[in-house]
Order: sequence, then C-alpha cells, then structure tokens
Amino acid sequence: MLTKRIIACLDVRSGRVVKGVQFLDLVDAGDPAELAKRHAAAGADEIVLLDITATHEGRGTLLDTVRRTAKELFIPFTVGGGIRSAEEAAAVFDAGADKVSINSAAIANPALIEAIGRSFGAQAVIVAIDARRAQGSADPVGEAEVFVSGGRARTGRHVLEWAREAEARGAGEILLTSMDADGTRAGFDCELTARVSEAVEIPVIASGGAGSAEHFAQVFQAGKAHAALAASIFHFGIADARALKQELALRGVAVRLPC
Repeated sequence: MLTKRIIACLDVRSGRVVKGVQFLDLVDAGDPAELAKRHAAAGADEIVLLDITATHEGRGTLLDTVRRTAKELFIPFTVGGGIRSAEEAAAVFDAGADKVSINSAAIANPALIEAIGRSFGAQAVIVAIDARRAQGSADPVGEAEVFVSGGRARTGRHVLEWAREAEARGAGEILLTSMDADGTRAGFDCELTARVSEAVEIPVIASGGAGSAEHFAQVFQAGKAHAALAASIFHFGIADARALKQELALRGVAVRLPC
C-alpha cells in the first residue's frame, strides 16, 4: 500500500510566509527558511513554497528565498509562483528546488507543461489548480472553475477538463486548492478532490481547509487524495506533522512515521 504524504505549505509574499482565509486577509507567519526547517524536522514528507504574488506583480520567483530555504531541507522541495518558461524553471531548480509548480502560466501557455517535462521529467512538474465551486449550478463540483493570478482572475475553464489536459500534457501531479475551503480549517473539499482524483491517473495533492487529523483522514479516504497539504495548522502551532501522522496511523491511514 502506498503511503499518504503530508506536505507543509509556505505561502510567501515579499520574502515572508503569510496565511489568510480564501486567499484574503493575509497575516505574517514567519521566515520561510526557519519554518521549512521546523516542519521538516517535525516529520513533513515534503515542503511546498509558493511565491503567491509573483504572477500578480509580473515578476519571477524570489530565488534568494528559494536558495535560503533549500539549504535547510533534506526532503523534497517544490517551488511555485512566477515560473513562466522552461528557462525560469531551470533557474528555480538551480536554486535548490526538486519540483516546480505552475498555475497561471500553464493556463496561458499549456505547452509549458511539456517544455518543463522534456527538460526535467514529468515527476518534476506539478500543475496547481485554484478551484472554486460553481455556485448556483446544478453540478457545482463538476462545473467548478479554475482561477489564476493568486485567485484574482476567472478563466472560464472547468477544473475537471483542465486537470485531464494537464495530465495529457505531461504533468506529474495535480495540486488542487479549494478556494472555498482555503484557510477556514473546516475541512478539505472531499467531493471536489475525489472528482479530480477519479478524472486523472496521476497523484492529486489536496489543499485548502485543513484543521484536524480527521480532515486529513477524510480527504485520504473519501477524497481519494494521494497527498494533503496544509499551512495554518502547522505555522501557528496547532499541530505538527509528527503528531498528525501518529493520529492518522491510529485511524488506519498508511503514512511514513518519522523516526
């Protein structure tokens, strides 16, 4: 049985980790290098750093922040935000990342997925999807919409359709964030996660809404997620990955327990 992965997320703005609710009301959570080191030591399987304002500000990823953070890590490290070309992806890999996450740029130029994959392998390409349910629709999950530019802009594209295309173009994983659940600590959107997991064969990372071990168990079981990502519950000392994994193991979820 494949173990489920617990991923700690660092949303970075101006070199500092921030966290908000539904992509708004951001508050400072600390230094990315220090937090990454702490989360790794506490048993996180991977770290994801997202430069959340790079696309909106029309700039590349803050490479100095990536370098400082990478030096603290001994586990897989993913970086996203502001990566608009294979050359920019190469610079992020050179700065210490193991994988890159692309979102807005992939929607604008889907061939970017293939271009990065050709150079670095599919396992190094994660396509991030910021999703919002289609309120008022007869099928709000099936017609959930993709948003870009840090959740600021609608695309008119359906999440399920885009996930399938991303896989066909060579994405190695999907990072699915529920904008409706983000930062609420009320639980992942298990229905949306399950629909995406059923639509593709590549791993799906669930994001948005983590507040307890029960929520992780639900998204691994009902949501069919391969991995789950959280920020708030780790940054503000509500739980650490070690304690979370121990509780998940008691609930019958296969996880890699830290030594």
